Amino acid sequence: MVMRVGGIFSGMDIEAMVEKLMEAERMPLNRLKQQQTKLEWKRDAFREINSKLLELDNLMLDMKLSRTYNPKTATSSNESAVTATASSSTTNGSYNIRVDQLAKSAMNIGEALDSNIADIDLSDYVGEHTFHTFDENGTRQDHTFEVREGDTLQQVLTRINNDRSNNIRLFIDESNVEGPRVVMETTRTGVYNTQNSDGGQEVIFNLGENENKFFTEVLKLDQSRETGAQNAKFTYNDNLEIDSRTNTYTLNGITFELNDVTESNVRITVSTDVDQSVETIKNFVEKYNEMIDLMNKSQTEERHRNYEPLLEEQKEEMTDKQIELWEERAKSGILRGESVIRDGMYALRSSLQGKVDTDGGEYTLLSEIGITTTANYLDGGKLQIDEEKLRAALRDNPEDVYKLFTSNSEDGKGIIHRFDEALDRTRANIERQAGKSHHTLDNYTLGKRMKELNKRISDFEQRMIRVEQRYWNQFTAMEKAIANLSQQSDYLFSQFGGGM
Repeated sequence: MVMRVGGIFSGMDIEAMVEKLMEAERMPLNRLKQQQTKLEWKRDAFREINSKLLELDNLMLDMKLSRTYNPKTATSSNESAVTATASSSTTNGSYNIRVDQLAKSAMNIGEALDSNIADIDLSDYVGEHTFHTFDENGTRQDHTFEVREGDTLQQVLTRINNDRSNNIRLFIDESNVEGPRVVMETTRTGVYNTQNSDGGQEVIFNLGENENKFFTEVLKLDQSRETGAQNAKFTYNDNLEIDSRTNTYTLNGITFELNDVTESNVRITVSTDVDQSVETIKNFVEKYNEMIDLMNKSQTEERHRNYEPLLEEQKEEMTDKQIELWEERAKSGILRGESVIRDGMYALRSSLQGKVDTDGGEYTLLSEIGITTTANYLDGGKLQIDEEKLRAALRDNPEDVYKLFTSNSEDGKGIIHRFDEALDRTRANIERQAGKSHHTLDNYTLGKRMKELNKRISDFEQRMIRVEQRYWNQFTAMEKAIANLSQQSDYLFSQFGGGM
């Protein structure tokens, strides 16, 4: 390492001179760093647009569903007893339900245990134990559990409960004044033991000669004390009597939820919910317009070529507000002329404007249901809605509105399918340019340029270190030469007159 001499003999401010020289040397490096910042800004601007496209993409599933264009609402005259939901295929009208009996699960409550739970000794019961429940067809199903050496009662109950196929759960009721007791109940409502039409026992653990003493002796459960399960019984439209294992039942596209027995009919009224359809379509149009606004702005905003990205030393001399205003102008027009954005906008607009073959449907254009582009061409193709016209189409002919949006025949694709394809292509093209947040620089075009630029910057910075050292070496050599000259002058002076 060469020692730096700072103008002791020459009297010059060498450090300031080197700094001035290096400012000139660094100018190409500063331009590289500004290019680097521009690439980062461009990448972020691309990704901001892609985030808006993703918001639209997330709406595509709802826009393809029939219920979006023909949603049904079901209201109940007695919601505490019966509620309902209707599918889009349900015919509008009124439906009567009288509930005579609710479905319930089976339950067995044991006697108080002989000792505290933690003190129960299970050593005499180590091994496998079996009990029965019944499947959908009323056939008995064997279920086996194991008591292991050193098990606590709670560990065994947990092991039984974890077997979801047995359809039971066991827990300890510690609130009983006579002592803790075990409660066993089925995890499903309804009668599955069809061998007894009155509702037989749903859980069989008393097996005659092979009596399961773990249930009777340890858990203090008595087979005869089981409260049987029961099915729900209700009458549909005064004539159809229905027996159901659950309190939820779907009929004619309507799902009924039974909450209580009734003395008379509960009326369920199904109607088309046009408001919901309109809100869904308006939300789609709103998101589309936000996206178009952002893309269009990127292509029309002014580019200020005299505003380059600020260097760190420049920022140090400015206020936060000044930096914000400067960078706002420097970023303006960063994506202007980018074909990925321009072509994407065209593809998205075109997908919404063409005719759709709806196989004889009443509507073939969006404009026929009240959705058109705005008259101002500067908007870039934003949509506007004639809400009255849209409501009329959804109210009078929801099926043909559905076809317009979602037709997917060989002869032609509906608005949403065409738009979805254009959206996916545009997003993919932008991702190839700007990648995603988790991508490495090698995964996208701008990233590769940034990586190359980073390498150039790194190499240039290493060169600057060598250049600065060279300047210091030259000035140090000059200082040494001046020092030697000064010594020679002093010597000559002393020889010619210094001693007189």
